[in-house]
Amino acid sequence: MPAKSRFTRLDAFTKTVEDARIRTTSGGVVTIASLLIVLYLVWGEWSDYRRVTVHPELIVDKGRGERMEIHLNMSFPLIPCELLTLDVMDVSGEQQTGVKHGIRKVQLAPVKDGGRPIDVKTLELHGDEPAAHLDPSYCGECYGPPAPPTVSKAGCCNTCEEVRDAYASVSWAFGSGEGVEQCQREHYTEKLEAQRDQGCRIEGGFRVNKVIGNFHIAPGRSFSNGVMHVHDLNNYLDPAQGRHTFTHIIHHLRFGPQLPEDMARRIGEKAMSWTNHHLNPLDSTEQTTDDPAFNFMYFVKVVSTSYYPLGWKSPRSIAGQREPSDLVSIGQHGFGDDGSLETHQYSVTSHKRSLKGGSDSQEGHKERLHAMGGIPGVFFSYDISPMKVINREERSKTFTGFLTGVCAVIGGTLTVAAAIDRGVYEGAMRVKKLHQR
Repeated sequence: MPAKSRFTRLDAFTKTVEDARIRTTSGGVVTIASLLIVLYLVWGEWSDYRRVTVHPELIVDKGRGERMEIHLNMSFPLIPCELLTLDVMDVSGEQQTGVKHGIRKVQLAPVKDGGRPIDVKTLELHGDEPAAHLDPSYCGECYGPPAPPTVSKAGCCNTCEEVRDAYASVSWAFGSGEGVEQCQREHYTEKLEAQRDQGCRIEGGFRVNKVIGNFHIAPGRSFSNGVMHVHDLNNYLDPAQGRHTFTHIIHHLRFGPQLPEDMARRIGEKAMSWTNHHLNPLDSTEQTTDDPAFNFMYFVKVVSTSYYPLGWKSPRSIAGQREPSDLVSIGQHGFGDDGSLETHQYSVTSHKRSLKGGSDSQEGHKERLHAMGGIPGVFFSYDISPMKVINREERSKTFTGFLTGVCAVIGGTLTVAAAIDRGVYEGAMRVKKLHQR
């Protein structure tokens, strides 16, 4: 028996001869309609295959020795820039006093003049220009304390800033610099007086250890007195300098890089539910007070959040390729060369109190008492969550799933079309027979 006849018995798709086939107009209409439906459904399957979804995961954060960036933009309409100091400290014992790197301040016009920006500069107000024209043999007096190690000339305080550093090194209050020859030469008192009614906007970013800590913006130069962190409040509380308060506006505050707009558009609006870290809860927050001795506190819970794009392989394959955070400029930390993103989202609760103590009887809470003392200012205490959120881009279905769907669409559509055509044909034949009787 020929080889071909062996497979003939296995044919599950028996054919009819051409003469036994009947072509009808209704069959042609059903065929065209079914083809259009098949094309539409196959296009839907292709679109579904090409669609990228974001799959969130919650894991334990196993990172060690990491650092994170904090970016802020805050306005203080009733305090001049000269009186504001930004300090950072954490439970590891690291302190950053008078943070200047990566931070700049914008002098704001008085509120009565609209509070518009009038000048932009770094937080370091005292340059070395006044000392550049001094006699090379000049050695300025430090007025009591020893010269700090940061002076330009050993054992001397040649600028007003160096005298202030010397006072801070021994925890002495400095005041407005009256009677200090260097400050008189640099017109420090006149500059302070000129800024008396101005406001200030602090903006920029700084890097901290990824441990429990706090950063605060408070008046005056900060220094350590034993185990205490204190500020020189003389100029802030001096009635001659005007009435300053810590009324403030938080325009923007985030931990880590912001989700880029192109990444947000690529994900699409339907998948944006996970990106609520893109909407930082403290943005556009405003707090007001008429009391100079007032303290605002924000307690922040920070959660590490990672975004891995489509095709990203393994955290281990990228972790070793990331540059140390100290080698990356501020604002670039967290961005991977492969499109991955390491950032943070946060939740926050707030509290405020007068440093004079007392109760909240004016707000209807006589039982709520506040302790006396403290430093006026705005304080942010942040805690790091042990959990980490991973958002991973994935295809909604595999290519095998796409092929399976296409086969199901074609087979199902043609089967239903054949049933409809058969029903229409049988109905037409019965009607024809009834008319012939």
